[in-house]
Amino acid sequence: MDLSGELARTLLDLAPDATVVVDPAGKIVFANAQVGQTFGYGPAELIGRPVEVLLPQRFRDNHPGHRARFGSTPKLRPMGAGLALHGLHKNGSEFPVEISLSPVSSPSGALVVASVRDATLRQEKEDQLVEANRAKIRFLAAASHDLRQPLQTLNLLNRTAARQAGANATLRDLLERQQRALDSMSSLLASVLDISKLDSGVVVPNPTTCALDDVLGRLRSDFEPQAAEKDLELIVEPSSEAADTDPELLRRLLGNLLSNAIRYTDSGSVRISCRADGAKLRIEVRDTGIGIPADQLHSVFEEFVQVDRGTQRPEGLGLGLSIVRRLASLLRCTVDVESREREGTVFRVGVPRATASVAVAAAPQRAAAASGGRVLIVDDERDVAEAIALLLDLEGFETAVASSEEEALREADGATPDVIVSDFQLRAGQTGIGVVGVVRSRLSSTIPVVFLTGDTARSELTDSPIPASIVLSKPVQADELLGAVRGHLARHPAR
Repeated sequence: MDLSGELARTLLDLAPDATVVVDPAGKIVFANAQVGQTFGYGPAELIGRPVEVLLPQRFRDNHPGHRARFGSTPKLRPMGAGLALHGLHKNGSEFPVEISLSPVSSPSGALVVASVRDATLRQEKEDQLVEANRAKIRFLAAASHDLRQPLQTLNLLNRTAARQAGANATLRDLLERQQRALDSMSSLLASVLDISKLDSGVVVPNPTTCALDDVLGRLRSDFEPQAAEKDLELIVEPSSEAADTDPELLRRLLGNLLSNAIRYTDSGSVRISCRADGAKLRIEVRDTGIGIPADQLHSVFEEFVQVDRGTQRPEGLGLGLSIVRRLASLLRCTVDVESREREGTVFRVGVPRATASVAVAAAPQRAAAASGGRVLIVDDERDVAEAIALLLDLEGFETAVASSEEEALREADGATPDVIVSDFQLRAGQTGIGVVGVVRSRLSSTIPVVFLTGDTARSELTDSPIPASIVLSKPVQADELLGAVRGHLARHPAR
């Protein structure tokens, strides 16, 4: 290329980006008109000056070395790929830039054509997106907590009322219908928040080597009541295998599959099992339900897609399998499905297999129902705290309510609690973990605790093991809460 040619100069001058041509000594031999808009210099001002004049001072000492390395292996490429590059305006201000380098041969020797684009607008848009995502994360955290609180109150009050309905069949039927509506609202809210959190990048996997039987055991306790309500047999086969994955996210993935299987199975069974397949574990969720038509199989993992149930209105929003797809992508698992109409469906999840297996523990014996004992309830939402207290009072417990660390200490000093039921997220920067820690320290006793949390993605409660604790997600079922409290009392007799 001969830069003395009028055509070459015209083409470079018409380039949309600021363009300079640099000789082997690092001197600028050409600058186009766009340089004025980008750097504030007239093209003639730059001729003969070192190219480093366009760089911030802190980059100038090292730049000759970069030029020498490019000259040894010249090729078309972006400059500083992956690095944050900055240019220096004539007025002394810095701005982000993107630079492309092109080697050119000329009668006077090897030259380098540098095309420079002002990236200020792109950087501003990226900063806006980052801030928007942070705002969305803050909103989701608040929504997850605040929307679950009234549902928690309604759920506990409704269950408490159902326990007091006695022989009034009409009232019991009304309360059961109301409970089904509350359960449906809870499920829909959880699904919408889960989708938002997964899409926002809030959920981050924490892979570890976990015993698969522990995951399956929790699924059994979570879904046995739902299966029993429909007279379905829930079969959870024990496994001695271990997986390299995030156990909590895997449980949520499989939980969505089990919930779906129970919803679309009117009779028969739902079975979950696992087998080794080389470096993978194949976890199967198999049902004897209505099946999925062949022409719908390709779309079942999309949002708002629900299998046709004939005259029955579909339940939910059709987000369960969409959540499964997102969780599988996050965990780098595979998910596939086979189905026959009126015969059933099987979902298979491929999970990385751990190199060492673990022993299968004997099936735990159910703790004997224990009533009595003092329960300290810590929640800054008075309605929720009083609903929990009412439920426990009617079941024969003595209760005390606190909304802060100060109140919790005052109640604990008055009478030592046998169990603490605490919300995780409290006001004024306090957390349930902090309050429980202070109470335990004051009383020099590891008082067992049931934590309630509205954060179904991840929290300090799942990241940091808390001795003698159980974590329940809001809105918690009355039976689930009572079982957790009684289980603690059975393992830790009343003081």
